[in-house]
Amino acid sequence: MSKNATDGAQERPGRLKQIRMVAQVLRQADPKALPIVFAAAIGTLVLVILVGWLIGQLWFFIPLGLLAAVAVGMIVFGQMAQRAQYKVIAGQPGAAAAILKNMRGGWTVTEAVSGNRNLDMVHRAVGRAGVVLVSEGPSNRVGQLLGAEKKRISRAAQQVPIYDIQVGDEEGQIPVDKLQRHLMKLPRNLTKAQVSELNDRLQALPRAMQMPKGPMPKGSRMPKGPKPKMR
Repeated sequence: MSKNATDGAQERPGRLKQIRMVAQVLRQADPKALPIVFAAAIGTLVLVILVGWLIGQLWFFIPLGLLAAVAVGMIVFGQMAQRAQYKVIAGQPGAAAAILKNMRGGWTVTEAVSGNRNLDMVHRAVGRAGVVLVSEGPSNRVGQLLGAEKKRISRAAQQVPIYDIQVGDEEGQIPVDKLQRHLMKLPRNLTKAQVSELNDRLQALPRAMQMPKGPMPKGSRMPKGPKPKMR
């Protein structure tokens, strides 16, 4: 047996075990999730087979339906697992930072550039949109932190757009499970070269605070969303 075949045999059980572990967590977080996954897969299979029967090519559409059912099932499973992971880390200090650090699209994330003793904090993300300041904490406390941080970096940012986003469940805040989607909708204002130059200027600024001590969502590997299109 070749080395590649041996490696593949060793990797496959690991992947299946990982899927089972995620399925167990998903079942505990939402008992309706797995039935929805199976329903989506079976519904896809029935639909494809029905199309094949109507056009008289059932023999071809049965294997096609099986492949489509597996693909749809895995997509729905991934989405459900993502929601469960968001639910686990929601409300924990550093949840927004965990999502920012696992985003695609060339973002440079600096955790806790500002904060206070209540574990309210502001994270900085730099990307094609410009500078994005993301706060965690009650709106009546983080507004001052965001304003101070925006003022602190405004000279180094120069004419670059600075966005501020409050993450939380209060009115006017962005829920943690919608943060990634919200950032991906921001316009692409900078080129890659401009992003690199901006990062250098901001990294040269002294940090306003050290990372506050407290519970952090350790071990939470956030699923990666779709990669935004670059200009």
